[in-house]
Amino acid sequence: MAAAMAVCARSHCAGAVVPSCALMVTLWRRCSRLLVPEVSLIRRRSEERDGGGGELTAAIEQDSDKAEYYCQRAYAYILLQNYKEVVEDANKALMLKPNCALAYLRKGIAEYHLKMYQSSMESFTRGQELDDENANFNTWIKTCKENLDSTGQQDGNDEETHKQRKAAPKIKHDWYQTDSHVIVTIMIKNASKDDVKVEFAERNVSASVKLSPENHYSLKLNLLHPIATPYCAVKVLGTKIEIKLKKTEAIRWEKLEGVLPDVKHFVPVQPQRYPSSSHCTKNWDKLVMEIKQEENDEKPEGDAALNQLFQKIYADGSDEVKRAMNKSFTESGGTVLSTNWTEVGKKTVAVNPPDDMEWKKL
Repeated sequence: MAAAMAVCARSHCAGAVVPSCALMVTLWRRCSRLLVPEVSLIRRRSEERDGGGGELTAAIEQDSDKAEYYCQRAYAYILLQNYKEVVEDANKALMLKPNCALAYLRKGIAEYHLKMYQSSMESFTRGQELDDENANFNTWIKTCKENLDSTGQQDGNDEETHKQRKAAPKIKHDWYQTDSHVIVTIMIKNASKDDVKVEFAERNVSASVKLSPENHYSLKLNLLHPIATPYCAVKVLGTKIEIKLKKTEAIRWEKLEGVLPDVKHFVPVQPQRYPSSSHCTKNWDKLVMEIKQEENDEKPEGDAALNQLFQKIYADGSDEVKRAMNKSFTESGGTVLSTNWTEVGKKTVAVNPPDDMEWKKL
């Protein structure tokens, strides 16, 4: 158990401060709960290639499409220091789930212990892009940088590193478009259909190709425009792999990948309601209200004041008052205005002009 705890501490804290005993015990208990079969294998120091297998291997054999199982077995291999197997399981997990940050973490740890510092740095960097909240990536990246600076290496000098580099040729991909489709071509010859897996999302395409038991090719595209995933297809030809993406709109793509800029629409805070060439805007509604208020507040004089008084009496009077005023004014030719209906209603109102005026019928 002490040896396993030491391995666990190295795999999690390389280049960092040695954890306390309490933390080591906690880590060991957590590992024991997840990997009970592997604990017994660690004690026996099994020489089997599938040393971290146990129940995880059985689970993978029953359901080989579970990327989580490969990640768990890769962790068991880290405890057993079988780092080559860790890289293999991590690559298998990434084939099934290209955006699995945990698989990049497992792979990076194994590559670091294999002295493949540059590859390890790339794995940790990619994992951090997928899960920037995991502080382990930042710690491992710093550790890899320190080793690269001290050794002056780009990816280690061991023979296994050079073999892997030689076995993994550079593969190019290209694209072109029509009015309705975007076609992505991967330049891989004689690929098997069973070794090619492509996943489509509205704005993403993930492709993985098994080149050999040791090497896998993966391609992740963040598309500029959305695609209609039900109408996308893949063709495996003798000279290339063709991925046909259906456009949702018949528009020309400026590039394959990227993010469209957000278009911000200007919304005026208070739109001008009346056209004006003046730079100083006016609230015309407020101006009209002020004019009306001034008219109401203005006190009329002379005949205007008298007419205003009669209008007020007529507006506030009862029906009898209004009938009396109408009858007296009409019958007297505008010379008499009475509000007494009892008096006016009994007889015709005679014309009665003022003393200094003479009434004439027009």
